[in-house]
Amino acid sequence: MALYIQYWQNGVCSFLQTNFPQVVMWRTLVSALGLCASAFAQSSTVDSYISTESPIAKAGVLANIGANGAKSAGAYPGVVVASPSSTDPDYLYTWVRDSSLVFQTLIDQYAFGQDTTLRSHIDNFISAEANMQQVTNPSGTVSTGGLGEPKFNIDETAFTGAWGRPQRDGPALRSTAMITYANWLISNNNESYVTDYLWPIIKLDLDYVMNTWNETTFDLWEEVESSSFFTSAVQHRALRQGSTLATMIGQTSVVSGYNTQANNILCFLQSYWNPSPGFMTANTGGGRSGRDANTVLASIHVFDVEAGCDGVTFQPCSDVALSNLKVYVDSFREIYNINTGIPAHEAVATGRYPEDVYQGGNPWYLTTFAVAEQLYDALIVWSNEGSLTVTDVSFPFFQQFDSSIMPGTYSCSTPTYSTLTTAIKKFADGFVSTAAKYTPSGGGLAEQYSRSNGTPTSAVDLTWSYASALTMFNARAGLTSASWGAAGLMVSPTCSTSKAATVPVVFNVNATTVLGQNIYLTGSVGALSDWNTADAILMSSADYPVWSTAVDLPANTQIQYKYIIIDSGDVTWESDPNNEFTTPRSGITTLNDVWR
Repeated sequence: MALYIQYWQNGVCSFLQTNFPQVVMWRTLVSALGLCASAFAQSSTVDSYISTESPIAKAGVLANIGANGAKSAGAYPGVVVASPSSTDPDYLYTWVRDSSLVFQTLIDQYAFGQDTTLRSHIDNFISAEANMQQVTNPSGTVSTGGLGEPKFNIDETAFTGAWGRPQRDGPALRSTAMITYANWLISNNNESYVTDYLWPIIKLDLDYVMNTWNETTFDLWEEVESSSFFTSAVQHRALRQGSTLATMIGQTSVVSGYNTQANNILCFLQSYWNPSPGFMTANTGGGRSGRDANTVLASIHVFDVEAGCDGVTFQPCSDVALSNLKVYVDSFREIYNINTGIPAHEAVATGRYPEDVYQGGNPWYLTTFAVAEQLYDALIVWSNEGSLTVTDVSFPFFQQFDSSIMPGTYSCSTPTYSTLTTAIKKFADGFVSTAAKYTPSGGGLAEQYSRSNGTPTSAVDLTWSYASALTMFNARAGLTSASWGAAGLMVSPTCSTSKAATVPVVFNVNATTVLGQNIYLTGSVGALSDWNTADAILMSSADYPVWSTAVDLPANTQIQYKYIIIDSGDVTWESDPNNEFTTPRSGITTLNDVWR
């Protein structure tokens, strides 16, 4: 009932905003009634963009869905074409990840009554995905790893070319989308269809997640094979929702297994946190800084309005998620020409990660939208709870908007709360305005827009770009999906012993030094400072000339590392190549090296 009341309230707000935007009295009245606390927009530019782009984005999604979409020629019914682009780049395929995220958007719209015409599309999607689950592919069969195959031909046949496989986020996202539909069906007296037809499809994906979550995966950008924060986060959500659905329909034999591994993943999620300078390391491998849209996308795709600002599940308004957002956004301020001259507290164009070179390494529409969506989600929760909290972790984020801010909790009746939420709403709108500025007049959303001049580039009409616009528009309007059970979850103090997420590694290096010199360790994962010499690990000289340190590293992960000498701030690296090894699944590892 609360969800429908919320939609009624937002409908009232939308009506008033559209028909009486000039009447301040209406805004005062609805505010006094406790309605639309953050629904009225602050930017006429953004209002105008949403008004024109919403129907274009919706049409863009539907055009890329087979068999009758205007730009999906050759696609089977329910198959989502990533983009109609067939050359430079060739995206005329269907990705499990993209398709699931797109249909999560459409299923939400259908379940909440926003578009009641989508039923046939949803049913076709389920049939198509069920078919592709059974297709033998380079990752294996349905029972030997094939569910980790990232993409298929649009006629539902296997793609057999070289690719980054497996990608383990797809099954988690697909099961989450189908569980959303299953919950709607049950609430509309159709449990038999869920039990007889949907559940076997969902269970295949959930069992795959349960059994493989702690194995390496290619990340959602299909470039790095390691552990990936986005993948872990959506896997955790999938198992939680799967356990709830299984209980609801009497499939209780799987509940214990799903809950056990969900608890283990929740424990593992905490290991991605990099406390200095305060961000989630997106991937445990890859040799990059770890600052990545992967983490922002994770936050919005595990958003549960009932979980408040919980940091354990990385909710959008949690101190860790806000700190991470600032670090991520700031990493793009100096690298794109179109961001030149923009003050440090204002919105900028953002991309996948600062080291990106794919198609020139440009901003993406969906990553820029994701920043805005996280901020709108945060505003929703603060409005619901009537307060916001500034911690030492989130302090740098909030300080952007109020230089005199101090850690503490500020109720909605305080000037500080008003100052911060008004500024953050404006900040969020700035990211939408940035994307709007570089959206062509026809409203088409490509994958990227040029870092030099903002011209759309790479794949045209990217379905995920359109879907990300729709979810962000809903967040700005104050609309939220149903809770998935994130509220009140706790990390068990013993969860790491049930299935090892990290393993201890002892590093020893024989290195002769002179007075004032110290040996440090750095490497390719967050626990080794992601090659950042400022955060490198000081080694002990207790057994000089052997220097030692012990570090917990991600299990079953390829690691690269080097030793460095630091003397009064001067850094000397040992010679190439990088040292390299793969951590085991369990047990302690000792490495004995000699300085080169």
